Amino acid sequence: MSDTAKLPIGAMDTRASGWWAMIFTIFTEASLFAYLLFSYFYLAVQPHTAGTFPEGGPPDMTLALPNTGILILSSVAVGWAQLGIEHNNKWRLTAGLGGGALLGIVFLVVQYFEWAQKPFGLSSTPYSSLYYVVTGFHMAHVVVGVAMLLALTWWSHEGYFNARRFAHIHIGALYWHFVDVVWLAVFFTFYLTPLLGLKA
Repeated sequence: MSDTAKLPIGAMDTRASGWWAMIFTIFTEASLFAYLLFSYFYLAVQPHTAGTFPEGGPPDMTLALPNTGILILSSVAVGWAQLGIEHNNKWRLTAGLGGGALLGIVFLVVQYFEWAQKPFGLSSTPYSSLYYVVTGFHMAHVVVGVAMLLALTWWSHEGYFNARRFAHIHIGALYWHFVDVVWLAVFFTFYLTPLLGLKA
């Protein structure tokens, strides 16, 4: 069976209906994160929560900073894979997607250890509740993204994509890049704003 025969008809870049479905999904998810981050800033300036934002002082960057670098690097790997399939480079596509998925898994493991080090629980204060809800919500999106990348890695290895039909790659990559951008917003809000003095 030829590579083209393995592909559904609607698999050509942004002409695929799945591309637009992912665009609207991202708009929806971005709105949810925007509301959650707005909640952080809203509560941070309230007098009754001024002493709890952030709880225990500025957060430790020991794990968060390198973990941010790991996620950015994963996005670079996926982008490298996207450029590879446009030149019909199957090895580059497979390696880039697999590398992005592996880095996503490393991010989740590091995030778990950061959670374990926190001196507060989910319901300790408004700050702790927001921290776990927002970062947990993001981790759930990373899990979904890793699953997408692993599936695309396998399909790439099996030769399901070529230089004409690769919409699935761009759809999955679009979601992954979105997940990375959201983390940058989360990182700025929870880790950088306290250091910049943007708190109550």
